[in-house]
Amino acid sequence: MPLVLTPLAIDRGPLSIDFSGIVPHTVRDLDRAAIARLPIRADGRLAQLGELFAPAGDPCDEAIECRGDFSRVHFLGAAMTSGRIDVAGDVGRHAGAGMAGGTLAIAGSAGDWLAAEMTGGEVLVGGSVGHNAAAALPGSQFGMRGGLVVVRGSAGPLAGARMRRGMLAIGGDCGEAAGFELRAGTVVIGGRVGPRAGIGMRRGSVIALTDCPSVPPTFRRGATWHPAFIPLLLRRLERAGFTPARAPSGPWQHWHGDALTGGRGELLFPA
Repeated sequence: MPLVLTPLAIDRGPLSIDFSGIVPHTVRDLDRAAIARLPIRADGRLAQLGELFAPAGDPCDEAIECRGDFSRVHFLGAAMTSGRIDVAGDVGRHAGAGMAGGTLAIAGSAGDWLAAEMTGGEVLVGGSVGHNAAAALPGSQFGMRGGLVVVRGSAGPLAGARMRRGMLAIGGDCGEAAGFELRAGTVVIGGRVGPRAGIGMRRGSVIALTDCPSVPPTFRRGATWHPAFIPLLLRRLERAGFTPARAPSGPWQHWHGDALTGGRGELLFPA
C-alpha cells in the first residue's frame, strides 16, 4: 500500500500550504512518525505535516496518494525525481514545478504554473489548469525543458511560454499567447486557440488540431501538406491519456515564425 495523505479538517485550516520537499524519494525510508514530523509551511509559518495531514500506508515503493481537498496545497510534486504521486481531486499552484522524473497524476484541476520549468517525467491532469502551464518562472529564460504534460481540460494564457524541450498537450481550449517566446518543444491544442499563439517563438511547434487560429502578422505562410508525423504524435499522446477530437484527415497549413526572432518556429493547423 502506498503512503496515503488525508487532510485533517482543511476546510477550517490554512488558506495556503507549501508542500515543497514532500516527494516519494524523500519519504521512502521514513516511518509514519518521521513523516508526520516533516516540515511544511502553512500560511507562511513553519508547521509539521502531521498537524494538517494524517499519513497512512507505507512509502517504501515510492508512491504517494493524496485523498481529499488539496486545492490549497501548492508545490505538490515540485522537484520530484522518481516515483509516483496520485491526487484524487484538485491541487493548487506550482504542482510538478521543476520535476525531473516520475509521474504526477491529478484527477481534478490544477492552479497556475503547473510543471513550470519541468525537466523530465510525466504530469497528467484530468481537469483544467491555470496560467503559465509548463512555462518559465518570472525572470527565467527557459520554461519546460523535458518530459510530457497532458491536460485533458482547458488551459489559461501563456501555456508553454519559453519552453525549451518536451511536449505540452492540451485537450480543450487554450488562452492567449500559447507558446509565447517558445525556444523549442511542442505545444498541442485540441480545442480553440487564443490570440497571438506562438508570438515571439524562435523554434518549436504549436499545433492546433481542430481550430484555425489567427496568425500573428510576423509569420510567413508555408506549404499546405500532409505531415507524416502528426498521426505518430497523436498515437504517442493517446497512450498517455490524451483524447481530444481527432485531427482532420485533410491537409494542414504550415506557417513559419516568428520573423522578428529568426522565423524557425512553426504554427500548424487544418488547412
